This record gives sequence, structure tokens and C-alpha cells, in this order.
Amino acid sequence: MTSYVENETSVVFEFDVKEIIDRIMEEVLAQEGCPYEAQVNLLITDNQGIQEFNRQYRQIDAPTDVLSFPMIGFMREADFSVVENEEAEYFDPESGELILGDIIISADKVKEQALKFGHSQKREFAFLTAHSMLHLCGYDHMTQAQADVMEQKQEKVLAVLGITRDN
Repeated sequence: MTSYVENETSVVFEFDVKEIIDRIMEEVLAQEGCPYEAQVNLLITDNQGIQEFNRQYRQIDAPTDVLSFPMIGFMREADFSVVENEEAEYFDPESGELILGDIIISADKVKEQALKFGHSQKREFAFLTAHSMLHLCGYDHMTQAQADVMEQKQEKVLAVLGITRDN
């Protein structure tokens, strides 16, 4: 399992970003039954940077908290069989790892939302990472039923890792 983290801001969090993404990535993939070693790219940007990505890729000219760019076109959530026999398309030729996709998080939104919801920046960052990891595994929240499933899965991951609203 490999995560690549790039922080293009001057924000330094009071927690180890790489440790958080690695723990969440490992737990999400275990809970979703991913049979492969995998890799994810994480970019930490600011509101201006994420607004540009949001405008470019979603045609929404506003900052958001997190964007997910899955590499796999899942037919069903977390059905990793879709990548079988497609090694050249989905696997890193050097490491052999499944390339799940990219996550972009706004450091500004992490700080704003942590304050708004009354929990730590670590908890907010972890929540956004878990949310995005589920998107990379084929989950979405276009309907209330889908949103409920994602919410339960996010909370389970954070609970297992002991990342609560209290810390």
C-alpha cells in the first residue's frame, strides 16, 4: 500500500498527514475486501486551488472541501473484479499496485469545518479522507440511500481507528 502526499500550501497540521491517510486507506480497503495492494495520490491545497479544480472538472466555480478522482469505473461498489485482466490499465507497472485514484483536500476547509463542527482538524481531515476513499472504491451519495451507506461506512472506519469527534 502506497500513498503519495503533496502539500502545496504553507499549512502544517498538528498531526501526521501521511500516517492518517495510510491508516484510513488500509482500513477502508480491508473493510471493502480489496484483494490488491493499492496506491492513492493526495494533494493538499487551499480554497483557491480546489476551486480551480472544481471549476475545471465539475464546472462548479466555488471551493469545496474534498474532490475525488477514481481511476476505476466500478459497476458495483467495491467490486474489484472489474480490474481483473486489465493489468495495464489499472496497475502500476513498477509496484504492481492497484491505482485507485487521486484525492484533493482543501486545508482551508479542514480548518473551517473543524471549527464549525466543533472537532479537531485531525478528525475533519480523517473524515474527508475516509469519504474520498469510499468514492475511490465506487461509492457515491447521489441518493439519500447512497448517502446513508457512505455515512455509516465513514463512521465505522473512524470508529475502528479511534478518531472521534472528541479528538
